[in-house]
Amino acid sequence: MNVLEVRAVSKQYGSKKVLKDLSFSIPRGAIFGFVGENGAGKTTTMKLILGLDEMTSGEIYINGEKVRFGETATNRMTGYLPDVPEFYDYMTSTDYLMLCAEITQIPKNKRQARVAEMLSLVGLEQSKSKIKGFSRGMKQRLGIAQALLNEPEFLICDEPTSALDPSGRNEFLDLLASLKNRVTILFSTHILSDVERICDQVGILHKGSLQVVGEIDVLKERYAQPQIEIVFENTGEAEQFVEQTTQIIKEQHESQVFVSYSETYPLAFAELIAQLSQFNLTAKSIRHIAPSLEQIYLEVTK
Repeated sequence: MNVLEVRAVSKQYGSKKVLKDLSFSIPRGAIFGFVGENGAGKTTTMKLILGLDEMTSGEIYINGEKVRFGETATNRMTGYLPDVPEFYDYMTSTDYLMLCAEITQIPKNKRQARVAEMLSLVGLEQSKSKIKGFSRGMKQRLGIAQALLNEPEFLICDEPTSALDPSGRNEFLDLLASLKNRVTILFSTHILSDVERICDQVGILHKGSLQVVGEIDVLKERYAQPQIEIVFENTGEAEQFVEQTTQIIKEQHESQVFVSYSETYPLAFAELIAQLSQFNLTAKSIRHIAPSLEQIYLEVTK
């Protein structure tokens, strides 16, 4: 069963079309990467899912229940983590989550245990300091704890890793990955490597239109070609190889040459070695490059 269904959704501000006939779904337990450049329409889509803005046309359903603009009942099933979550800095993480538990009407006899469970989940159970002393990564983890406090079935994360340092980003991605099958996640980002690392499916949004959507492995087979990177001693040798080879050259950057192939890697590699020998050329290095989400993105947005 799909937790989220977005059906032919369009959004227009005056004469400006921000979203154009958007349709996709997210199955229960999946982590869905929602990818696009800044201004592509990702944030507008999330606002519509949360009932914070009104659609020009189309319908959105969460667990089969229609999302309505305003105080939509579907938000009781939805957790939300903005890119920059805000807190009461004078509180501790426990104080803040206890306040949130009261606001979301978690029964009094369950609040303390639920708060302790969430702090343990995000690795903040030992923290007794005020939130104002938290690092950006700690605040993002507290944001996840708050978003999951009332046990939502669907979690929206809006650019959660964009401002984290490498260490904080790794920790946060590991945390999101650990939630797989516990909660269905829409992970909005422009960082393709993050999506490739933790997501099952991806939708690529470009200029308000969904260019492609599906399982990442399936999309790689359809859109991306495996490549071999060859690094020569100098640009002249690279140019000589490009002029004489019968293999498909994807691109050349000075002494680097990228060769695409459609057969198996052993066959492509053997042909490459044979041609280097034929041209009396020696490569400094040869490296296999597997199909990537970046290749898919560049292919469908060009």
